[in-house]
Amino acid sequence: MYRSHSCGELNASHIGTSATLSGWVQKTRDKGFVVWVDIRDRYGITQLVFDEDRTATELLEKARNLGREFVIQAKGKVIERASKNNNILTGDIEVLVDELSILNKSRTPPFTIEDDTDGGEDLRMKYRYLDIRRKPVQNNLIFRSKVAIEVRKYLSDKGFIEVETPYLIKSTPEGARDFVVPSRMNEGQFYALPQSPQTFKQLLMVGGLDKYFQIVKCFRDEDLRADRQPEFTQIDCEMAFVEQEDILNAFEGLTKHLLKEIKGIDVDTFPRMTFDEAMAKYGNDKPDIRFGMEFGELNEVAQHKDFNVFNSAQLVVGIAVPGGNSYTRKEIDKLTDWVKRPQVGALGMVYCRCNEDGTFKSSVDKFYDQEDLAKWAAVTGAKSGDLICVLSGDTHKVRTQLSALRMELAERLGLRKSDEFAPLWVIDFPLLELDEETGHYHAMHHPFTSPKPGQLELLDSDPGAVRANAYDLVLNGNEIGGGSIRIHDKETQAIMFKHLGFTPEEAKAQFGFLMDAFQYGAPPHGGIAFGLDRLVAILGGQETIRDFIAFPKNNSGRDVMIDAPATIDEEQLKELNLKVDL
Repeated sequence: MYRSHSCGELNASHIGTSATLSGWVQKTRDKGFVVWVDIRDRYGITQLVFDEDRTATELLEKARNLGREFVIQAKGKVIERASKNNNILTGDIEVLVDELSILNKSRTPPFTIEDDTDGGEDLRMKYRYLDIRRKPVQNNLIFRSKVAIEVRKYLSDKGFIEVETPYLIKSTPEGARDFVVPSRMNEGQFYALPQSPQTFKQLLMVGGLDKYFQIVKCFRDEDLRADRQPEFTQIDCEMAFVEQEDILNAFEGLTKHLLKEIKGIDVDTFPRMTFDEAMAKYGNDKPDIRFGMEFGELNEVAQHKDFNVFNSAQLVVGIAVPGGNSYTRKEIDKLTDWVKRPQVGALGMVYCRCNEDGTFKSSVDKFYDQEDLAKWAAVTGAKSGDLICVLSGDTHKVRTQLSALRMELAERLGLRKSDEFAPLWVIDFPLLELDEETGHYHAMHHPFTSPKPGQLELLDSDPGAVRANAYDLVLNGNEIGGGSIRIHDKETQAIMFKHLGFTPEEAKAQFGFLMDAFQYGAPPHGGIAFGLDRLVAILGGQETIRDFIAFPKNNSGRDVMIDAPATIDEEQLKELNLKVDL
């Protein structure tokens, strides 16, 4: 028996009993006549004691030679600790060791295995198996496991069936780039790793499994960000014989359950906002509604004077920064420089101070009087003591720029509190999105999303006006889930493919199996997919998903621990009928 107890289990009630512990050496302290060794496992730390009066000389010397991260087993008697440590669960006791075994020695690790480590991110990624020994990383992975277990429990209790779908599928031209896998037995042909199980879950609905879910790996060969990985995990769900309202109600229930069970928080309201409203009020389709600073469109009250910057703009829009009138001119200039960075791209910023005495002072006083500025305050909801920040330009660009400024200011003002949760449904997305470079439309979600009832005919006359039967679930300014009611008949799906630029032959080659399935009695169906990595990170009070993934890739999509991707042997390339010229 390697251990009778974990290293976080023993307490005062065990005094006088024998215990066997196994774990890693956290640190040793040698006072000459006594040696203390902290032994650690994922449950906690226990202090071992060896002293000249009660420990054999050979055993005491063995303890002195223990190095950090040695794997050891210690047997002994649980005794009361003279100097108690209230910071750990085992702080009332220590183990007087009478038998010590070294199970494995360790090289000195490249960074300290402690909560506040001295290892940089790159180093810890290279030695991720050591990083996982640290309590913060372990806690994140345990937290992720808890969320996944609660998801399975909830959906299973609601009658959902977990079904595994294939990882080796067919490449499709929609969405992000596929990772492709050459087939040795089918020369010149390739599998793709799935970006989602979309078509398979629709086929399961055709197959009569009316409630499906899967916690599944998905793959996208695209540029990376802090909240993106080339492989990621979805909570993938589909239901038959449902309308949008059924889906929203079902997955509000799941989200409420997770917030209650994981965070102990009751959330009753899930407000709904159309895509157009979200863009007009917040400048993006995943707004953080934990705080205000809603956009105020100022065209009517700002384009009547001789200020050509505003007069020539498609949109003049501003936000009221609470308490912002306290900013110095230097601080406001820094804000202006911030929005002019290439990452944001604004040409400049106009500001207006809302003084405590009810007067206003703006950077464009030459063009606007007090009455004008009072109207700016009314439109943006600014109060005395606030600062109004105004941007202008092309509608789409300026909304994006002001949205970035809004989020930056909220971060600086401490308005994005990680222990507050504000879910939001965003609905009525455009069905199609225009690619300005090519002039062609592509599906905003995917080509299987149905248009809102009664809007199919608009595809021919005004495709940009067609709204999708689609919905995103937003939590704290992050999209955590998205889905739609699907097209379930061949004729409508054929029309959709045509408007996406597929010829009938191309549609049949790519999606003939799905079109054929629709001819055998496909039920109305819809679903949603949650990003598990992102959901776990937000519930854990963070927005970077990498900290909640056991073995993540870096920003270049590399696994620096196993050095992947890597070249493969020339013989393997020959077997796969591939030739690589480097």
